Amino acid sequence: MRTAFDHGLTHFHLANNYGPPYRAAEIQFGYVLEREFKPYRDEIMISKKAGYDTWPGPYESGESRKYLLSSLDQSLARMNLDYVDIFYSHRVDPETPLEETMGALASAVRQGKALYAGISDLTIEAWKILHSMGVPCLIHQPSCSLFNRWVEKSELLETLEQHNIGVIVFSPLAQGLLTDKYLRSVPEDSRAGSLGSFNANHITEEVRNPLIGLQKITSDRNQSLAQLSISWVLRPPIVSSALIGVRTKNQLLDVIQATDHLEFTESDLLGIDQYSKEFRLNVWAESSNKTIEDMP
Repeated sequence: MRTAFDHGLTHFHLANNYGPPYRAAEIQFGYVLEREFKPYRDEIMISKKAGYDTWPGPYESGESRKYLLSSLDQSLARMNLDYVDIFYSHRVDPETPLEETMGALASAVRQGKALYAGISDLTIEAWKILHSMGVPCLIHQPSCSLFNRWVEKSELLETLEQHNIGVIVFSPLAQGLLTDKYLRSVPEDSRAGSLGSFNANHITEEVRNPLIGLQKITSDRNQSLAQLSISWVLRPPIVSSALIGVRTKNQLLDVIQATDHLEFTESDLLGIDQYSKEFRLNVWAESSNKTIEDMP
C-alpha cells in the first residue's frame, strides 16, 4: 500500500469476501489505514462492493436492501471508516428487483456512507433508476483483457460514454495469465500453482503459444507482458482505470510502468489481435464447441 501510494496509485478496492478467509482483506486494510494512512484519507479513493456470500445465514449474499446495507455497515466497521468513496452492486440477483438494489445504493449515498454508486451489470436499467432517485451512477466495472474482449462486441462502452459513466475494468491480466510468470513453467507460489478455479492444469501448450507470441510484441515495445496488457485495456478514452491485484512489491512496480507507454502502432494491434484470436479459438471456442463468431 505504501509503495502504491508513493507512486501515485490512490484507489484501493475492497470487498467483504476478499481473503482468504472472507473479511481478512478489509480487516488488514483497516489496520494499515488507521496506522499509516489516516492523515491521507482525503487523498485516497476507497471502493467497496457487495453481492456474494460472506457469512453463514439466510441473508449472507445477494443484492437485497438488507444484505447490501448490512454488508456496507460491517465493512465500514472492519475498515474503521465513516464512509467509502464508491459502493458497488457486485452482480445481478435474479431474486431481487433491480429497483430494490439501486434503492439500497441510493440510500447509502444519501446517508453519507458512500459518496458515489457503482454497478457491474444492467447498465441502462440501473442508470435510469439511480438517475430518477437523483443519485448519479459514477462507474461501471466490467471484466476485460486481451483474452476477454466481449466489450468490443457489445455496445457497453458507447452506452457508458453517452451517459457519462466511467469504466474501471477488472481482471485485465486474466488472473495473472497475461504476465511473464507462466511462459515456461508454473511457479509454486503463483495463483495457478495453488488449488482453485484457475490452476496449473489450465496452462497448456495451446495457452503458452499465444503468450509467447505476445511476448515478441512486448520486446519491441520494451514492456513486460503485464505492462502491455494493462496498457491495452486503458486505450479507450472512456476507461478510467484498471483494477490490479499483486502479490509482491516487484509485481506492483512492474505494472505501474504500464502508463509510460500507452500508444500502439497498427502493427502492435494487428499482432495482439492475432494472438488474442489464437488463444480464444484454441482454448475457449474449442472447449465450448462454439464458433469463433461466438467468442467473447
